[in-house]
Amino acid sequence: MSVASRNVDGTEGRPVEEWPYEALVSAIERGTLRDWLPITRAIRRDPWGDVAQQVEEYLAYAAPYGVGPLLRRTIDDARAAHDREERAEIARRIRTLVADTGMTQAAFARAIGTSRSRLSTYCTGSVTPSASLFLRIQRVATRPRR
Repeated sequence: MSVASRNVDGTEGRPVEEWPYEALVSAIERGTLRDWLPITRAIRRDPWGDVAQQVEEYLAYAAPYGVGPLLRRTIDDARAAHDREERAEIARRIRTLVADTGMTQAAFARAIGTSRSRLSTYCTGSVTPSASLFLRIQRVATRPRR
């Protein structure tokens, strides 16, 4: 970090995740694009991690012109991207589980207590099943076949 900061040592060359809160605030308030890039990268890597939470905490009481909206949008966009990736992963898992049973989607849907069209929405990722339904899908897919 190139931003001079009172009472903050040891941030140079260290990952943003290791910076003290005061260094993060100094970078936001007095930094430049060069200082903000590592912060946005850390947020994209872990949108619910410490850096994102600390930035949110700071933005709750301060609204730095320019960089404040940029950081808020970075958090929102990163969380939305992770949500899409997680939904896609659940859909892939469901498709694999259904395919591994050798059952038709209609038969599998009946076995888990839903319709074929609803199961199809889970397989495409347009709808994510509840946690309990996902566990039921796993149980049906892994139970011994007769």
